[in-house]
Amino acid sequence: MNFCQQRFDCAVALFDAANAQDPNLESVNGDTIPKELLYSIRMSEMLLRFAPEASEAICLAVRAQHIQRWKIPRSDFPRTTFGYKQWRSRLYKFHAETAGQLMRKAGYDEEMIGRVGNSIAKLGIKVNPETQILEDVADLVFLEHYLTGFAAQHPEYDEAKWSNILQKTWKKMSPQGRAFALSKIRLPESLTPLITKSLGQ
Repeated sequence: MNFCQQRFDCAVALFDAANAQDPNLESVNGDTIPKELLYSIRMSEMLLRFAPEASEAICLAVRAQHIQRWKIPRSDFPRTTFGYKQWRSRLYKFHAETAGQLMRKAGYDEEMIGRVGNSIAKLGIKVNPETQILEDVADLVFLEHYLTGFAAQHPEYDEAKWSNILQKTWKKMSPQGRAFALSKIRLPESLTPLITKSLGQ
């Protein structure tokens, strides 16, 4: 990666400090870690596995994708499809703006802030290569780390509902992301048969 390491490290430290304020905690290997800090670390680790030569902008975007997400809870919006879309749109804007503010503190110019913000806001999926990498990484992290927990939260979902969720995730991914998901990540063992059936593999 050809960029200023000191400035990059400063931005990541600012992102991590912001996410360390998350009051929601998760336990991993006996350690208690703020939820969004853990998520951001997992995103960076997955990016390193999936696209080790990724641009500086993408390295920053994946680290900040969920920055301070707890500040805009789903419960503040109607429990409808429209309400969900409102929540997601507000999150994209909030994450991009928050990341931009911290990047300015680290010394980044507006061009780089704009690139990172576009990816975080999911602008140009399937068109913008940087946004697509972020989407692939987010989906891979979901499949490897969060799918089992999500399933436990929704025991009412039947096979058709799960198939629909998995197929929607699959459609957002690039061919490279799909290939990586099937060969390189640790899929939940209990859900692997459903995953392979839903995706027609």
